[in-house]
Amino acid sequence: MRPLKRKGMTVLLPCIGLAIGWGIWEMLIRIGASGSLIAEAFAPGPSLEALYHQIREGVLLYHAGVSLRRVLIGLGLAAGVGMPLGLAIGYFASLERITVLLFQFLRTVSPLSWMPIAVIALGIGDRAVIFLIAIASVWPILLNTASGVRHLNRSWLWLARSVGASTTHILIHVAIPAIGPQLFTGLRMAVGIAWVVLVPAEMLGVSSGLGYYLLDTRDRLSYSELMAAILGIGVVGLLLDVGIRSLEARWRRLREEQS
Repeated sequence: MRPLKRKGMTVLLPCIGLAIGWGIWEMLIRIGASGSLIAEAFAPGPSLEALYHQIREGVLLYHAGVSLRRVLIGLGLAAGVGMPLGLAIGYFASLERITVLLFQFLRTVSPLSWMPIAVIALGIGDRAVIFLIAIASVWPILLNTASGVRHLNRSWLWLARSVGASTTHILIHVAIPAIGPQLFTGLRMAVGIAWVVLVPAEMLGVSSGLGYYLLDTRDRLSYSELMAAILGIGVVGLLLDVGIRSLEARWRRLREEQS
């Protein structure tokens, strides 16, 4: 009975949290509305009704699909740059000392500060948005990868070296499997940052995506649709995080089966 009870609580507690959030949302609207039709348009009822119609008509799904494509491409670029660099920096202490100041400086620059340069260099459109997503999400991947390699048990690396393994072989077949938790942590952080940067990045003159759709609903004074779009952004971001956690859980099970 205990496993069933534990599973029941696992489902019940998040539902309680959602109910509390709903109540706070409704309360804030009732307190702040004071008869304002604009404020009442942001209430849970009209917002969820607008969300239902947006999903049914396919409008929100279309813009979410465009945004997801941009995010996945940007994350792919960030991982393609961040993971190899992180492996190298974590393995070679001299390379870490060479790059530490440069990377810490670049990391502290707000990703949105690159907007004018992105538009000048890449023009208005997908490429500028993807660039901003990539430059924002590369740092958690790079730093978590480097930290994982840096804290590896060095005896594993020495053992692999003693049997003639090359540096590339050590990094691919010893380091990467051992630092899986750090890689997934970096990836989860990167997904969160990419999804936050996406919305303002999609206000760079593109004609599709969730950020564009937010501006469109605002310009049309359709406030219930605007709130529904915000809810949609939150739901898609949550699903992305759940997907990453599911991949991590599957990876852990495979590791346990292999060991």
